[in-house]
Formats: sequence, C-alpha cells, structure tokens
Amino acid sequence: MTILSTFIKQKRKQLDMTQAELSAKSGIGLRLVREIEQGKTSMRMDKVNQLLALFGMELIPGPKANNYE
Repeated sequence: MTILSTFIKQKRKQLDMTQAELSAKSGIGLRLVREIEQGKTSMRMDKVNQLLALFGMELIPGPKANNYE
C-alpha cells in the first residue's frame, strides 16, 4: 500500500463510510476508489484532489518516502 492509499482508507473508515458512499460523496467512480485503496500508483491528480477535498486535503509536493521497496 502507498501512503495515499492508507490515508484514504483510514479517513473513510474514521467516517464510517463504505467505498460506495465515498465514491458517491466525492464524485469519483467506485472503481477508482477501490484502485486507490489497493495502492494504484498512476492516476489523474485532479481526481485524487477531488477525493482528498472531501477530507479537506490536497496533493502537495513533499520529500520522497523510502518505504516502497
């Protein structure tokens, strides 16, 4: 899993939402929600930001994590 996938899944569970509910509330397709939570690493940034906006967050540049071996 990636940092993003872990974050999305944890936030969704904190809000006691299903993947389908997250999809509906964010306007992102259910398939993409599932793929993100499973660790998909290539996707459109605007879609990720649309999903993150639901949690009051957005993608920003940051140091590269070294835990992806």
